[in-house]
Amino acid sequence: MNKTRIEWCDRTWNPVTGCLHRCEYCYARRIAKRFGTFLNGFKPEERGLALILNELHRLYELDKPVRDETGRVEPYPANFYPTLHRYKLDEPQGIKTPQNIFVCSMADLFGDWVPDEWIEQVFEACVKAPQHRYLFLTKNPNRYLELARAGILPEQDNFWYGTSIPTPDTLFWWSDFHNTFVSIEPMLKAFPPAEDSTVKKVGWAIMGAMTGPGSKKHQPKKAWVESFLSDAVADGIPVFMKDSLIPIVGEENMKREFPWGR
Repeated sequence: MNKTRIEWCDRTWNPVTGCLHRCEYCYARRIAKRFGTFLNGFKPEERGLALILNELHRLYELDKPVRDETGRVEPYPANFYPTLHRYKLDEPQGIKTPQNIFVCSMADLFGDWVPDEWIEQVFEACVKAPQHRYLFLTKNPNRYLELARAGILPEQDNFWYGTSIPTPDTLFWWSDFHNTFVSIEPMLKAFPPAEDSTVKKVGWAIMGAMTGPGSKKHQPKKAWVESFLSDAVADGIPVFMKDSLIPIVGEENMKREFPWGR
């Protein structure tokens, strides 16, 4: 579990890594490609990775970390293939000071390819360390609905379920029984006016601009940010604006709000 520069959380925790969405602007894929060590010619079982085969995907499970020739733990031994690092599941219990933890910042825990068993193991680990607040984020919000209907999605106050919605036509999930939020990062389009707002029922909104290679061509307009912010304020939705928006709106117009006490 690592401290992080992500402004809206204290730490990131990655018991599952890897994702199959293939978003062009994905920072996590760039990181895994840079630091990953899964090389052609290696057999997974020779590196301690248990291989799960299904019709569409390769998934990996690790009961202990993979180390390189110097003894250093390899954080992404299967690069960006979905991987369960089972040995990381007890990490939240080792930190006693309450933290806001972004769960699986290097994965989509709720992707269609992720087995229910992996998700349930992560939830169980969270329940064992109730001093923390757990923030989940997905681009597959239908999985939240499926898990809730199956009775698998915890309704605990310290669990927050987020959906990444870079455009106003992106599906997201909200619930009367769970804490939900949206992450509009990167903001790629203008959102509709208040009377057509699609996010009135969530408890929090995060906003940010695209960063990384090629991002200068995909920056949100100031008017888009101001319009969404105005609607959120009118609806009583706390908004956290990431520092990537400072060049667009100015520091004096930034909001960094949380739906809970800090």
